[in-house]
Amino acid sequence: MIQNSDQSPKSLLRTGRYSLFWVSSLLSNIGTWMQQIAQPWVVLSLSNSAFWVGLDSFAMNAPSLLFMLWGGVLADRYDRKKIILFFQAIQFLCVVVMVVLLILGWLKVWIIVIISFLVGLTDSLSMPAFQSIIPSLVNPKDIPHAVSLNSTQFNLSRILGPMIAGIVIVRFGAVICFGANAVSYIPFFLSLYFIYPRGELKIKKEQIEAKPVLQLQEFKKLLFKAEVRISLITVLVTNLFCGPLVTFCSVIIKNVFHAEVENFGGAMAAFGLGGLIGAAASFFPLFKSFKRDRFATAIAIFLGLITVAIALNHSLFLLYALLVLAGGALTATNISANTFLQENATNAIRGRIASLYQLALHGGISAGGLLTGFTVSQLNISTALIINGGLAVVLLVLLLWRQFRYSGAQTVLR
Repeated sequence: MIQNSDQSPKSLLRTGRYSLFWVSSLLSNIGTWMQQIAQPWVVLSLSNSAFWVGLDSFAMNAPSLLFMLWGGVLADRYDRKKIILFFQAIQFLCVVVMVVLLILGWLKVWIIVIISFLVGLTDSLSMPAFQSIIPSLVNPKDIPHAVSLNSTQFNLSRILGPMIAGIVIVRFGAVICFGANAVSYIPFFLSLYFIYPRGELKIKKEQIEAKPVLQLQEFKKLLFKAEVRISLITVLVTNLFCGPLVTFCSVIIKNVFHAEVENFGGAMAAFGLGGLIGAAASFFPLFKSFKRDRFATAIAIFLGLITVAIALNHSLFLLYALLVLAGGALTATNISANTFLQENATNAIRGRIASLYQLALHGGISAGGLLTGFTVSQLNISTALIINGGLAVVLLVLLLWRQFRYSGAQTVLR
């Protein structure tokens, strides 16, 4: 039981339920990132086509466009822990199938895309429950720290996963990365089984009444608030035009620098290091003093400029430095927007708020992967990134101007 009403990040990690969830999530995400490094490299090796890399990213994230809102309703009306366990178990089976096919030499690009779609489907239905279960593990005043710490472990895994994957692929092959991801699900399942978030039974009794499964009016009411709407648009635009930096990093390494997979692992580790710095910065008072929604948009503009700089760059060393900046900016943008939404939402609608955020995030990544893949296939990766970064800067500047036009205190979302 957490006693303090406003704990430091260090003391928050000492609490039983949250620390158990944090560590198991870190291990699981390390396995996920190992596969995320291996998978686009395998796709590129099998197809020799940037379009297939983009299509695989689209298949992974596209289900969120259709099912993320349903996931938000499930998170608010049913046992969030059971939702996560069920859909994560399906993901685990998908990874096991890929491991078996890799060992047998039967894995094809189209099979990878289909499995990516299934993983994306289960993610879209379980991610709102995952996002909304985190505030249930801590006191309300600790929610910003809990959200930031969760982003910290995600970005720490983004460093460790690619570093380990780069070594493993060179020495043992991609199949070990996929196998490590499968094994990493086990501690997460065990930890989640012993977690009983506060307020869970209350949520179920209040929300499981005779209502339609998906009431769009509930979402329209949330989107009516300008602060919420613009925060979500910021996340969408940022991940639509700048998110492909992660997806197409393998193409940059292979086609621009003619480097190998260990350099790809190093590039992704640099991006993860930046993300870790961006997440850690959220704990400093200076970061907290900014209005979170406006800060998210301002940092996103900086990310758009970095995207253009990466497109124009021809130094591998400078690429790593720019990816550190990009990782920090992308993480700071997403954390600021997510924390703004989570802080101002009541527990009863937190799942739907989380689903809107995840819809903007994954919808942007999904469409961005497909559109950028098409642009790369018609032009080249450098031109595609220049177009993406330029569009991001223009749209985000307009959003920031819009944010300064409205005023008013942040209110609780009900």
